[in-house]
Amino acid sequence: MASGQLSRAEALACSGCRHACHVMLYCDTKSQLFGRLPIRHIILMQMRFDGLLGFPGGFVKPSEETLEAGLSRELLEELGVTLPILVEDHADSCYAPASSHSSSSSPSSRLITHFYVKKMEEEQIREVERAAASTATDHGQEVLGMVRVPLYTTKGGGGLAAFLSHSFIGNARSQLADSLLRLNLVAPEELHKALTHSLKIHTHTAEDLQVAFALTEAKRKRF
Repeated sequence: MASGQLSRAEALACSGCRHACHVMLYCDTKSQLFGRLPIRHIILMQMRFDGLLGFPGGFVKPSEETLEAGLSRELLEELGVTLPILVEDHADSCYAPASSHSSSSSPSSRLITHFYVKKMEEEQIREVERAAASTATDHGQEVLGMVRVPLYTTKGGGGLAAFLSHSFIGNARSQLADSLLRLNLVAPEELHKALTHSLKIHTHTAEDLQVAFALTEAKRKRF
């Protein structure tokens, strides 16, 4: 078993651990970008309140509810629809990076993330998007909006590479990459190329941030 990963039973037996469940909702599609670039699959993620990208879900309490019931409860709040999550949808459980621990949590507690993957029909995905923006109680608060993952690559190198260069919560980026490969949604060489280009974009972004910081610092000293 990979470092940091746990079986479902091992995760639930962890004493003093906190648990969070998240799910990747996706479907196949025949739609095309600009009528010529195959989109192939729709994968839903969300912009969180903290400005990071992540999958729908949240904290659950295994002592009071099953992981799946807790995740369904969180999805109702964030997406505005009731989605039955099954044990068969469970993909993996693992310890979350230390950076995933909120400042309000006990430093001695460890966070275990449970990741689920659920395939749906395209109209179901569209209904989730509509509900998330209109009836979900967390819209505009804990969730700032749903986003689709662009799995294609444009002539200018945009698409998946640019998306992967953004900031993700915890291990959401690695969960996405692993799911793309495991479900054959993106070819290994295609994902490798996207990640390579993403690193270059990240470098350019860091340079842009330095320029913005220098301008801001100069103006701040005037006041």
